[in-house]
Amino acid sequence: MKKLVIDPITRLEGHGKILLYLDDQGGLKGAVLQVPELRGFETFCRGRRAEEMPQITERICGVCPEAHHLASARALDAAYGAQVPTTAWIQRELFYNCYIFADHLLHLVFLGGPDLLLPADTPKANRNFLGVLQAYPELGREIVTVRARAQRVLEIIGGRAIHPVFALPGGVARSLTADEGKEIAGHTEAMVGLAKAFVTFFHEEVLPDPGYQSLLASTHAQLPTHYMGLVDGNSAPHFCRGEVRAVSSDGHELFRLDGAGALAKIAERVEPWTYVKFPYLKEPGWTGFEAGPDSGIYRVGPLARLNVAERMATPLAQEEYERFFDFFGEKPVHATFAYHWARLVEMVQAGEAAASLAADKGLTGTEIRGKLGTPGEGVGVVEAARGTLFHRYSLDENGLVQDLDLIVATTHNAAGIGLSVKQMAEDVVRRGSLDEALLNQIEMAFRAYDPCLACATHFLPGEMPLVVEIYDTEGNLDRRIAR
Repeated sequence: MKKLVIDPITRLEGHGKILLYLDDQGGLKGAVLQVPELRGFETFCRGRRAEEMPQITERICGVCPEAHHLASARALDAAYGAQVPTTAWIQRELFYNCYIFADHLLHLVFLGGPDLLLPADTPKANRNFLGVLQAYPELGREIVTVRARAQRVLEIIGGRAIHPVFALPGGVARSLTADEGKEIAGHTEAMVGLAKAFVTFFHEEVLPDPGYQSLLASTHAQLPTHYMGLVDGNSAPHFCRGEVRAVSSDGHELFRLDGAGALAKIAERVEPWTYVKFPYLKEPGWTGFEAGPDSGIYRVGPLARLNVAERMATPLAQEEYERFFDFFGEKPVHATFAYHWARLVEMVQAGEAAASLAADKGLTGTEIRGKLGTPGEGVGVVEAARGTLFHRYSLDENGLVQDLDLIVATTHNAAGIGLSVKQMAEDVVRRGSLDEALLNQIEMAFRAYDPCLACATHFLPGEMPLVVEIYDTEGNLDRRIAR
């Protein structure tokens, strides 16, 4: 048996490698996505004061601290039995929609963008955001400008553009002034304008491309899993409130529950070769690393949220949602590379929702925090850009954290990412392509999930040295391919 190692994988928050095992005939026998680092937040947060948790847990991720900040605050709302005032919720939701907008834009252009916006034969030195800017300079400048405006809203409400400080148990830290509300409204209008322009660009330049069409239609990129995401009372995706809905691989509803109820439906398992846990639905249970109706493996994130929803919450997003499902002609959609298009649909909703909330007169109200009760246990659930995020805290009578459990979006998707990597590797190995194309195509498989990719922003042009090593049946190095 031969072993092929891709180490490190790129554009990923943290460290990881992919191990591919080939039989003696050169076929793919198995694939493993290995994450060898341990973060340990669930251990060292025990004994901390509850009110510190929104500040501590947001350090888990430099790309989506907003998600952990609000999930933590929501868990504390529940743990203290607090009723959050309307103005505080308007602030929270406006903040959160701006985060979703900016984060999806980051992936669609900076991180996953080169896979979508540049030809497949683009030299690797140009396969990055700088290459995208050269190919589409006018759109690129507008994207940079408007994303900065969305970040400015996060700074106004959150107190800081990164690692916000505004959400508290039961509400938010301060009221917004009329001038701040006016500035926010201007920024959100620009977000809606860019969303419209990006939709037009996508349908004129991206979707018609034969390369993307082939990825969407590829049988090696179809993964029939179950899906999970938050929906509001009208069954539209909601990013920070609502109920958790899960549907089966054939689209039937499995459950629709609050955060605590949904968390009770999930179990986690560990494997000896990675520190990442593998969540699965208790019903039907764990049957191994395989997809299908009898498997407990599910996926979260933009594609999952569209699959569990019945509609979008805003008009322009609804139009794009209908185009999306008309294109595929089925629901749920199992095409892994449809995650990119689903992000665009959600980005449109986030922009429209932010503009609507910015126009709400309650935004600058003064009742911003509800009364706290006796500390206990609480579950907070939000939709991070990458998928459903659970925070569960158990507090003692002094408000100290006794126990906690965090299930982040990429953890939910861990089994699915591994299966998608295996599918893509299977196709590449079958075609006998063991060159730089193999490296990029396998990376494209996990990059479609946007698995918390903050590390890519620390290295220009967004990639690290990548090595594939192929070993013979005796364990000797047979071939080494280096980027």
